Amino acid sequence: MKRIPELVMLDLDGTLYVGKQAIPGAIDCLKVLRERDIQLRFLTNTTTQSHDELIAQLRVMGFTLEDEELISAPAAAKLELLAIQQKLRRPVRIWPVVADSIRQDFSEFFWDEQRPDFVVLGDIGDAWDLTLINRLFNVMHSGAELIALHKNRFWQTEGGLKADIGFFVAGLEYICSKNARVMGKPNRAFFQQVLDSAHVDAINAMMVGDDIDSDVGGAQQMGIRGCLVRTGKYRDAYAEQSTIRPNYILDSIAGLDELLR
Repeated sequence: MKRIPELVMLDLDGTLYVGKQAIPGAIDCLKVLRERDIQLRFLTNTTTQSHDELIAQLRVMGFTLEDEELISAPAAAKLELLAIQQKLRRPVRIWPVVADSIRQDFSEFFWDEQRPDFVVLGDIGDAWDLTLINRLFNVMHSGAELIALHKNRFWQTEGGLKADIGFFVAGLEYICSKNARVMGKPNRAFFQQVLDSAHVDAINAMMVGDDIDSDVGGAQQMGIRGCLVRTGKYRDAYAEQSTIRPNYILDSIAGLDELLR
């Protein structure tokens, strides 16, 4: 017998929409879940759009959500830095290597590209080059720690799969011989933050996403059921070779309500 979850966590890109188009049936499915008094949280590792931009995009597509229901990797990084700052009892110096659209999320911290305490790394598109990589290597080699907004391997775009920032995070970890603090999925603290926001235990929650590693694997390590959808970045061969076994697999988010009945 399936336990009906009190909380459903939802990945965004590839699960609810691809590009600027909602997955067919996604909007109606979420409406039904709300009518059944199931709490929803929208989780994203996206680092190219601000919180407000993501909310606006979802609403334009037709999704209904409150501001606090969206929990992003940049928001988690900000909370982490505030906690570190409080523990150190001094302002921390950061170098935000992130898209212009989310730089404002870190405006309350002191920026220092020469001697930062932390490098905050997100998606910067085509701005990567060897000069930047060497600058990052040198500040990290001199003591700066790396905060990665996520460590995804690849992502789905309207033009197909593209390599994600996990490529650069792993490379910097290797050449600097230190591990990054990863903020978004599949980080355990990230999922715990989501559970706490809804006051729900892991056993009463479900994660739905197109990424078998970050979405399903990240949830399952917390005791949260993981549901993989065959949309977005999902690929049969990749899922089959994975050691992660989803609790459920659906053709798309549109089938979630029927699964939970």
